[in-house]
Amino acid sequence: METLLDPLFRIPLAAGLLLALVLPLLGAALMLRDEWLAALGLAHMAAAGALAGLAAGAPAVAGGLAAALGGGAAKGLLKVRGNIAYAFMILGGWSALLLIAANTGVGDALGRALIEGQLYFAGPVDLAAALLLALVAAAALPRLLPRLLRARLFPQHETANRLPAWRWHLGFDLLAAAGIAAATATLGLMGAFALVLVPAWCAFRLAPGWRWALLLAALTGAGAYLAAFALALRLDQPFAPVLVAILLVAAAATPLSGLRR
Repeated sequence: METLLDPLFRIPLAAGLLLALVLPLLGAALMLRDEWLAALGLAHMAAAGALAGLAAGAPAVAGGLAAALGGGAAKGLLKVRGNIAYAFMILGGWSALLLIAANTGVGDALGRALIEGQLYFAGPVDLAAALLLALVAAAALPRLLPRLLRARLFPQHETANRLPAWRWHLGFDLLAAAGIAAATATLGLMGAFALVLVPAWCAFRLAPGWRWALLLAALTGAGAYLAAFALALRLDQPFAPVLVAILLVAAAATPLSGLRR
């Protein structure tokens, strides 16, 4: 506990905790829409954009945010649904990430840092990005989530009532892109993906309803994050692999009865 409260780690701890609360909520909505691959697709785009931003002298968060928002906007404006769009983002982001790393001065070391995460080096910019994301999510999700749930359960409602559904679908795509971009720059590509996917996966199998699923997903993400932060510091291990391992243990302990797609 003393290590967690050390002034050296206060900013990284706070920045990551905000992300660990928001990402599972985004993951629940993506799981609802059968678009869980979005986390990995947008994370690859964000990693490539962050590396490009560093090569151009810009902060990693700015470059990652621009690339992820571009991918999310394109997907929303083209009205593509499902995981296929994100599969192509994975391929494009992975290719761009390796090519930028091989052909710029930032080199492979920073490319690897983006994949593994650099939480312990998070600074005021990363904390500000996480705080801004949390505030936007707190304002937007109460409006977006009921519409996304209705679109999933009653897909003809929007068409029958001539509702401008593209607005909230695009709005959520952009919010998910921003969240995953901020998380990729701080927690790493696989750390962000795990926080989006695993808590929502567990919650969908345990919760009796939608609101409970959101609460359980957020608590699982935050709990796994705090445990990983403390354990990684105590054992002097990289953070992201420890986080993923803890989340995998949580998933293994989740009953598979009532398994959903």
